[in-house]
Amino acid sequence: MTEPLVAYVSMEIAVASGVATYSGGLGVLAGDVVRAAADAGYPMAGVTLLYRDGYFRQHLDASGDQHEEPQTWRPDSALEQLAPVVTLRIAGRPVTAGVWRYPVVGADGHVIPVYFLDTDRPENDEAARGLTRALYGGDARYRLEQEALLGLGTVAVLHALGHERVGTYHMNEGHSALLVLALLEEARTNAHGVPTLDDLARVRERCVFTTHTPVPAGHDCFGLDLVHEVLDADHVATLRALDLADDGVLNMTHLALRASRFTNAVAMKHGEVSRAMFPGASISAITNGVHAGTWTSQPFQDLFDRRLPGWRRDNWQLRQAIGIPLAEIGEAHAAAKHALIDRIAHTTGKLLDPNRFTIGIARRATAYKRNDLILRDTERLAAIARIFGGIQIVFGGKAHPRDWDGKAMIQHIVGSADALAGNVDIVYVENYDMSWGASLTSGTDIWLNTPRPPNEASGTSGMKAALNGVPSLSVMDGWWIEGALDGTTGWSIDAQTGTNDERTADAIYTLLQHTILPSYTHNRDNYLTTMRGAIAFNASHFNAQRMLAEYAIEAYTNQPDPKAISEERRLAG
Repeated sequence: MTEPLVAYVSMEIAVASGVATYSGGLGVLAGDVVRAAADAGYPMAGVTLLYRDGYFRQHLDASGDQHEEPQTWRPDSALEQLAPVVTLRIAGRPVTAGVWRYPVVGADGHVIPVYFLDTDRPENDEAARGLTRALYGGDARYRLEQEALLGLGTVAVLHALGHERVGTYHMNEGHSALLVLALLEEARTNAHGVPTLDDLARVRERCVFTTHTPVPAGHDCFGLDLVHEVLDADHVATLRALDLADDGVLNMTHLALRASRFTNAVAMKHGEVSRAMFPGASISAITNGVHAGTWTSQPFQDLFDRRLPGWRRDNWQLRQAIGIPLAEIGEAHAAAKHALIDRIAHTTGKLLDPNRFTIGIARRATAYKRNDLILRDTERLAAIARIFGGIQIVFGGKAHPRDWDGKAMIQHIVGSADALAGNVDIVYVENYDMSWGASLTSGTDIWLNTPRPPNEASGTSGMKAALNGVPSLSVMDGWWIEGALDGTTGWSIDAQTGTNDERTADAIYTLLQHTILPSYTHNRDNYLTTMRGAIAFNASHFNAQRMLAEYAIEAYTNQPDPKAISEERRLAG
């Protein structure tokens, strides 16, 4: 008998670089969960929305001003359109959604389907057709209508596709929490009244929830006046009757917390922060991981295939990388670095030196991530570079179109390049995506991460770097608190220092000048030992295979059989 399915529901799921349905870390992490499930043959299906205009395509002018345009792509070039359609009531009118399928194929050929809901259909009005046009676009109403489509549509489309044995709905962030209302409709024992607390208890047994956001402003909240306009009256009555809304506000995280049997944060520290944000909530921690087969560069794949056969099916074998000769680590990294340099030359015309120490800094451009912190004292940075024969820094990352501080950060980075040229060569790659992420995390010599603690829920780019022997230089926040072994997997800046920009920048310069660059330049084997340690101690643990195993044990084990639940309802009614 087939096990009950886990429905993994996320506002964005990155299945491939050219399928423009993701903006960054949340979607890439979701894709890695699904890829790990495919490798393991775990019964899962992903559900998300199809965004025909993507997130946006980024263009930087000569002064570093970011310009955005639609990231158009053709769904029929990568996805299979399926026959079923579902019709939902959103904002008082019927909205019809079709569905597309992308097969995620695992190491042994097992396929996990990812379903994309699409409202760009002739039977819908123009506003409804636009609901699956842009990711994280529009106003609060647009956002709530999208989240209603995702939540209510997930339950409807899985039924339409014949997935009757969905044991667990895994809500990846609060965007999908309105699926709780659809499940309450199914669980309702009184066909003519609002669902009861007993009904909610049955729904709770079918839901788990992962929160990713340690900042209160990052949790979606909608006024009940707007909720009245978007959701049907019976849905609003359910929210009120079961105390699922707060003082005139629908907080999507609160809704998910109250309707889930298991909730987790995405790193140990993030668990502490989340429990403080939501007193009384039971929140565990399952630290993120990345999909080893996706994020390991070809040179390191070849090395691991030769030295650690079977590592793709058992990522723990990467622990044995501690025995790989240092020269072979160096050769694989040199090949990955040349590939990055060649790509930058082809894309930007900028010629980098493969012998120069190269720093990677690439993530969403927003204030708390402080991507430009290394440029705080450019004279000191240039002086350090002169001592060690020059430094190269490769930046990447988009700022949300309405994030003016993030855009100013990019301008600062681009504007610093001319003054530093010769000592510190700077490249900012446009349109940072999965493909560029793989290039940068494998081809740089160190991965710099400077979030202002405790604002980093987890972070995963440093995990990708570790798979390729690239050590991290990071503030102690997110996953790095668990992965930091100073000098063995990288180098750290303590959290107290990390809260202050000036002290954090000083720590970066001091570590570069007195520890990291002397090792890289004058004691190559010592640096290669740290690179090897990043693989053996970090890559072997911070991978999606281990993450999925923790979800399977802690969140998915003993998931209820929906057929048994249906029989229980029949007997009760």
